[in-house]
Amino acid sequence: MGTLSEYLPQFGDVLRANQGEQEVHSIHSLNQNYEPELFNDHPRTRGDAEAVLRMVLGNGQKMGAKYYTFHGPARLKRKPYIMNWPVFGPKVAHVAEICAEYGITLCYENVHWAYYNYPTFHREMKEYAPGVMTTLDIKQAMQSGVDVYDYIEDMGEDIRTVHVVDYDKDGKLCLPGKGVFDFRALFEKLRSIGFEGAVLIEAYYGDYDRVEELAESLAYLKEIRADVYRTA
Repeated sequence: MGTLSEYLPQFGDVLRANQGEQEVHSIHSLNQNYEPELFNDHPRTRGDAEAVLRMVLGNGQKMGAKYYTFHGPARLKRKPYIMNWPVFGPKVAHVAEICAEYGITLCYENVHWAYYNYPTFHREMKEYAPGVMTTLDIKQAMQSGVDVYDYIEDMGEDIRTVHVVDYDKDGKLCLPGKGVFDFRALFEKLRSIGFEGAVLIEAYYGDYDRVEELAESLAYLKEIRADVYRTA
């Protein structure tokens, strides 16, 4: 879901009607058009953002989604950000409570341009929002200049979703299996912390030419994961 028209209940009905037997693990919207304002101090601004969030969650609920991947506010200015956790943390907890009303768990994602772009964020946040889980994004870790395993250490058993895509030695994105990332090592680490959740290919326009390449990449990941977990 990416635009306001796609947040409307009518669009959720269309998605549900065409869902078939497909299971929906999580929802991930074009969230920067409302998520930052969920932290606005003005009640009308915040209320409007919450209304949009509820539409997104309502559509997610129709499709049976279990998790909501969350970016939160962006780091817009070139200055050091000092997290005011006694203020920010309870606001995250409030967003999680709204998600819970729809049977959906809030999962904060590591994103290089957002607040969660350093690897102790989750542990710091948990003191104020203990029910919040995480989405691990290996590409975003690379773009943050942070070792993905530092993020895994921070998230621990709270990881519910993993977003994967590959990249070459220069950081150019590509499909898993076409770049330099070690997916076997990733699955071995995830297995070691007891992760049994969803690993989703998050590919972008320009990362591939043919739809068939997605199927090939998926098969590549499935083979590695099955081998790693079989030898556990």
